[in-house]
Amino acid sequence: MQSPLRLYNRPMTKQKAIKKDPKKAVHYVSNKDFTIAVAEYVVLLKASKENGTEKPRMSEYIGECIYKISTRLSTRPNFINYTYRDEMICDAIENCIQYIGNFNVEKSSNAFAYVTQICYYAFLRRIQKEKKQVYIKQKSTMESSITMDSFTTIDGHHDPMLTNTNVEWHQENMNHVEYAPRKSKRTIKSTKSNLETNFSDEAPNPIEE
Repeated sequence: MQSPLRLYNRPMTKQKAIKKDPKKAVHYVSNKDFTIAVAEYVVLLKASKENGTEKPRMSEYIGECIYKISTRLSTRPNFINYTYRDEMICDAIENCIQYIGNFNVEKSSNAFAYVTQICYYAFLRRIQKEKKQVYIKQKSTMESSITMDSFTTIDGHHDPMLTNTNVEWHQENMNHVEYAPRKSKRTIKSTKSNLETNFSDEAPNPIEE
């Protein structure tokens, strides 16, 4: 029988690292299967629209893939720290259900990227909405000191020493949010009305004729 010291003093053998084949990697959503399922659903949507029948129900597989894509995208470093991440996912799922019928198989064979893009812009819109609400709350809190002079006591007498400690604490400790409305990329073309074009200098005057 070997002594316990010899058993513990055995040289450690190095284990060979098992290399994973990237071609056999298993993704959480198969782009090939997902694209086929979306393409079949788009065909059913177009057929129901042409026949004037009720829209077909989306398959559970497509819904499950949309949920996985939106949830996985929300874990990215630029989205994971937001406290309203659940609202972002809900907005993304709603937009995907709304615009999944616009997927064109002839132009793209990547439904995964199409849904991911919808989710990404849905996240940006939710972040912009939440920033706007926080900005409004902070602005109202900062400007509440202007109306502090109108506070009176229970007896109806004005007390100049009356202060709101809650408002003062928020004014001193709040983290200001920088909010700026997003500018629209649409350009409005200036067109003359029909009245102006008919009675322009170049057009003949119907009264004189």
